[in-house]
Amino acid sequence: MTRIPTKQEVLNWISANPTQTSKRDIAKAFGIKGADRIDLKRLLKELEAEGHLEKRKRSYRDPDRLPPVSVLQVKAPNADGDLFARPLEWHGEGVEPIVLIVSRASDPALGEGDRILARLTVVHEEDHNYEARLIRRIGTNPRKIVGIFRKGAEGGRIVPIDKAGSTEWLVHDGAVLGAKDGELVEAEQAGPKNRMGLPRARVVERLGDPSAPKAVSLIAIHQHGIPDDFPNKVIEEADKAKPVGLKGREDLRDLPLLTIDPSDARDHDDACYAHADDDPKNPEGHVIWVAIADVAAYVQPGSALDREARKRGNSSYFPDRVVPMLPDRLSGDLCSLHEGVPRACIAVRIQIDATGNKIGHRFVRGLMRSAASLNYAEVQEAIDGNTNDRTGPLLQPVIEPLYAAYAALKKARAVRQPLELDLPERKIVLSNKGEVESVAFRERLDAHRLIEEFMILANVAAAETLIAKRRPLLFRVHEEPAPEKLESLRETAQAAGLNLAKGQVLQTRHLNDLLNAAAGTEDAELINLTTLRSMAQAYYNPENFGHFGLALRNYAHFTSPIRRYADLVVHRALISAHGWGKDGQTEDEIDRLEETATHISDTERRSMMAERDTTDRYLAAYLSERVGNEFTGRISGIARFGAFVKMDETGADGLVPVRSLGREFFHFDREAGTLMGSDTGLLISIGQRVTVRLTEATPVTGGLELELLSIEDKAVLRGGGSKGRSTRRKAVSAKRKKDKIKRKVERKRRQR
Repeated sequence: MTRIPTKQEVLNWISANPTQTSKRDIAKAFGIKGADRIDLKRLLKELEAEGHLEKRKRSYRDPDRLPPVSVLQVKAPNADGDLFARPLEWHGEGVEPIVLIVSRASDPALGEGDRILARLTVVHEEDHNYEARLIRRIGTNPRKIVGIFRKGAEGGRIVPIDKAGSTEWLVHDGAVLGAKDGELVEAEQAGPKNRMGLPRARVVERLGDPSAPKAVSLIAIHQHGIPDDFPNKVIEEADKAKPVGLKGREDLRDLPLLTIDPSDARDHDDACYAHADDDPKNPEGHVIWVAIADVAAYVQPGSALDREARKRGNSSYFPDRVVPMLPDRLSGDLCSLHEGVPRACIAVRIQIDATGNKIGHRFVRGLMRSAASLNYAEVQEAIDGNTNDRTGPLLQPVIEPLYAAYAALKKARAVRQPLELDLPERKIVLSNKGEVESVAFRERLDAHRLIEEFMILANVAAAETLIAKRRPLLFRVHEEPAPEKLESLRETAQAAGLNLAKGQVLQTRHLNDLLNAAAGTEDAELINLTTLRSMAQAYYNPENFGHFGLALRNYAHFTSPIRRYADLVVHRALISAHGWGKDGQTEDEIDRLEETATHISDTERRSMMAERDTTDRYLAAYLSERVGNEFTGRISGIARFGAFVKMDETGADGLVPVRSLGREFFHFDREAGTLMGSDTGLLISIGQRVTVRLTEATPVTGGLELELLSIEDKAVLRGGGSKGRSTRRKAVSAKRKKDKIKRKVERKRRQR
């Protein structure tokens, strides 16, 4: 272990070397490598918090150096995903300096063409001589637009496909790229926005017929900038890959490991097996094996495959296609744990006691052979007594022990009490032509829960091992809900006649008590939705802040390296921690962990948004033939411009515009989450049961427009008459003021 310098030694170095003060410079100066950088990082943060790092001596600046604060223009990301920039003002001699932008989690996303004000530090690296920390953005990169091209006399216009994209874009004749009328195109902003008239754009790609069924996911892919073509070099590397043999690995081929996935799974990256523990010190205990595809054996750090995987961050899944993180040669072949085929894996053997508590585990790098590739439904049917030719021979020796171990894990889960939301997941079924055949809700089976518990257990084991071995890693972090969101949930619960504990440290069991109290009532879906919306979004971070939702202190993603780059990072850390080979963590990876965490958290959110938009468009296409029909649902959101309704049958969200409610004015109360009519006193609030009529469905945007027919089985009266309007308006205004005063008094009382 390298000796970590004292705070005074670090301050002395910074004082003596004012141009070499980055963490990398200090680590090099004191010979700090590997996991010891975690301690150095902690020491530097303490110095920063104490204010010492701001007390730097002034020094004269070399005229051939950039000023410490400069205006930069961002360049396109390189193959590693790193952002570089060029100084807009460079008066020195020789080659223009190369500046690397060092991002922090709180920084906004930057793109090519952005102009930024940044604080610079001189470094001495092979590919750059300055590092920049963002102060603020002072310009933007060309805006991307995906929309329908409408041909005109001198070029045409682009109608955006975004639900909120009402502004059209003007395209001059020389910038249409041959686009035809009605064609789906991708364009970018051309020049600064005019104060008068439409903004200008240029077509950069023609995407084809927007009404084609398979254009739905293509729209989302282009709209959100998800890379869907692999560079030739990446494909070449993947095609050269060969199956990994047994050398240096533990032979697990005799273990009857099963892969259990959805029937339409595109890859198989996890397998499991369980049996009763024969250790007399662990009566009625179990041994669980979880084996995960060894992607690190094929994707070497710094390779073209690695750079592309990091750039994508994760796979994106759509009803008709998948945009994979890795080429199919790996994701669908060499790294996929196919039945009866030897496959490289990293496996963990876990011991649990009779009550489901983990009492020990060890990791191995092995070679396995899946005994069978099964789907959730057939495994569940087998344990329920309906075996088939595949599951029959496996029931007693393999499937039943899996469920026995799961029964023990359920006991531990009941004590731990992770958040137990009950929100059905929609499933869109497509025909061979790509058209929507049906929309249903995915069935939740014990087979699903079994695999989830096994994977959670393996993820915990990975995090604990790397913490114990002092290896840097990426944690999966889920922080506690913000106080204001909890207060909103509490008010919603009180309106439903329920209570959420207050005045104590919030734990998931308190939320579960609320969810259990609402279960079986007409408010169950509302309480589940509001609880979900009160949660913080999970993300990746090199620092461990715990996982609130799972009620776990140490948690990392280990079980899906085919489709998540975070898992590959953890695999490499495990390889280095156990000394399994030279394909583990590199110093460069460790240095960039924070950047990687921010980047892949962003790509994960990007995929979620694209997948959600695709679902909305498919639902709009499915419902477009039912315009005029009536549906039941519940108010799921309130905005100044209208109310959102989640429809019972499909789970689709539609908008009831305020303009459709009559000619009266509607008061929007953001704090209470309500709309109130100035004439009729009609009150619309979250959670109300409603009947609506579908008036418009626009597949290209995914937009659904609804007409409100009744609230809580009472017909909606539309205002707009002039008689008595002033009196009613005054009465409503007085009531609103009175209600606000009551709420403020109640809040102050609670605070006391």
